[in-house]
Amino acid sequence: MDPRQRPRLIEINQNLRERITEARANGWLGEVKGIQVSFDTAMAELNSLKRAPTDGRPQLVDLGMPVFTNDAPRPGRDREGPDSGT
Repeated sequence: MDPRQRPRLIEINQNLRERITEARANGWLGEVKGIQVSFDTAMAELNSLKRAPTDGRPQLVDLGMPVFTNDAPRPGRDREGPDSGT
């Protein structure tokens, strides 16, 4: 997200907070849940902006380590069928 959009995102969060308050006051529980999802997402975006580098460099993303197991069949060896010769 573009850091220049931070003021707009803060405005959106304030609006969503007001809408949640209004929905609770009117007993619109389903509406509260829906707006809460949007609010949580906007807050996550705002928090990610706080962690983003301010010098214009792209942010690094941790993709985690792949997990390999021996349970998966090896291509062309552990398959049964007409092409496997069994």
